[in-house]
Amino acid sequence: MRDLILGGVLLWLMIKALRQPWIGIMGWTWVSIMNPHTYSWVLNSLPVAAAMAGSTLIGIFATKDKIHYFVSRETGVLMVFMLWMCITLPFSFFFDRSFDLWVRVMKIDFMILVALAVLYTRQHIFTLAWVLVGSLGFYGVKGGLFTFATGGSYRVWGPEGSYIEGNNEVALALVMTIPLMRFLQLNSDNKWIRRGLGISMLLCAASALGSQSRVALLAIAAMTLLLWWRGKNKAQMGLVLLVLGIALIAFMPDSWTERMSTIKTYEQDTSAGGRINAWWMAFNLASHNFFGGGFMVSAGTLFALYAPDPLDVHAAHSIYFMVLGEHGFVGLFIFLLLWFFVWRSAGRLYREGRKKPETQWFSDLGAMCQVSLVGYLVGGAFLSLSYYDLPYNIMILVVLACRLMDGKVKEPPPTAPKPGLDLSRLRKPA
Repeated sequence: MRDLILGGVLLWLMIKALRQPWIGIMGWTWVSIMNPHTYSWVLNSLPVAAAMAGSTLIGIFATKDKIHYFVSRETGVLMVFMLWMCITLPFSFFFDRSFDLWVRVMKIDFMILVALAVLYTRQHIFTLAWVLVGSLGFYGVKGGLFTFATGGSYRVWGPEGSYIEGNNEVALALVMTIPLMRFLQLNSDNKWIRRGLGISMLLCAASALGSQSRVALLAIAAMTLLLWWRGKNKAQMGLVLLVLGIALIAFMPDSWTERMSTIKTYEQDTSAGGRINAWWMAFNLASHNFFGGGFMVSAGTLFALYAPDPLDVHAAHSIYFMVLGEHGFVGLFIFLLLWFFVWRSAGRLYREGRKKPETQWFSDLGAMCQVSLVGYLVGGAFLSLSYYDLPYNIMILVVLACRLMDGKVKEPPPTAPKPGLDLSRLRKPA
């Protein structure tokens, strides 16, 4: 039954994508972020993401919908980054393994560019935000309920086989989703939706804490600081955030407190020591190889050449050192430039959107996207999520909103009502 329902939904999305490609983008995002087909017995072994992408591309060429594509500074840098990864690929130390990951990254980035060409209206922006929130909020609500039910005694893990399978990775993804929930809450007129999003934010925070991820705690702290700084009533907001934080932390067991306390004694932590060793390896590798080492450089042979401790082989566990080791200093510069531009554009949305009441939603989106980016840039310093979809989807939201705010694209006029009886003109008899 589960296979039939899920398969029917996916098939419906693919058929709709043939006539409305933007729906295909939403389906692709849902599949790539949430991986719903992994909950199926049959669909799990089928190329669902490829089928969704293929339907979308066919729809683009088959329909008369105009492609709204502009090369912004963000999209331009993303394309340069993709080109640089193509240049560094032949110089990979382990080409076969590197090629497999290169294909995966190129697919994700290509569909990001396709989304930027197909989406352009306010409806598209809000729908994409809802898809992201629904896809990750599912794991956040489920994990939050699990955390409360077990008293935080067990860790929360992400979906198997995905980018966010680990407890640290899923925790960071969830805390990055909370600001998007807040954006939708601020722009919803339905009180039940606002309440539901409020509860979901609380459960996502509990789920992130329940993962027992020290990275998530650092990301939450950085995001909370930015939220407090942006707030109007700093004293009141600070008190609310402090009470909520103390309440959630007090609920967690002693094992959680002991694990979080190791942040101050990272020198004695073998996990932290392995990360630092991997960072030095990435730095030394990039210093001796202009094009880096290609994807998948966490190998004993390379650690023997470039790591301070050749026997302590670890993944980079850092979006910065991961890119540095794989694509050199040039690749790291392009990667940092991309997120610098996204941050600046989100800031511009925040500032200029406040000037008029009708554009306040631009300001809300820019502010919340910046909060999410803070979580990614801080938490990502300790995780291998350089190519994860979520931050690139946040980039889509920012770029689309900037285009709309600047008037570079115009929303289509409302559809004229079909001829017939207009019930709105009917009056009750006196």
